[in-house]
Amino acid sequence: MPQTPLDRALHSKNAFLAFAGIITAVAAWTILKPDPIFPLAGPSGDPTEWTKGELTNWLRARGIEPEEGATRELMAAEVKIIRRQQAAAAAAGM
Repeated sequence: MPQTPLDRALHSKNAFLAFAGIITAVAAWTILKPDPIFPLAGPSGDPTEWTKGELTNWLRARGIEPEEGATRELMAAEVKIIRRQQAAAAAAGM
């Protein structure tokens, strides 16, 4: 029986090497740059409605470590202050 193009592609060394190259590139990207390729969007809306975990993650993503034992209300107030400062800086930069 003659070989079809699919048979030739499945037995090709080039197809195997291309697949191995893709896997190697993804593995290297994951090891060297652990940040996700498509980062998740942070919570939106009023910070007083966010959970304590969302508030903590939002602050940590900006390099701010919440105080140990900080309440949800305190963290929400801190987020509001930071957002206000960012908005003022963006308005001043225009």
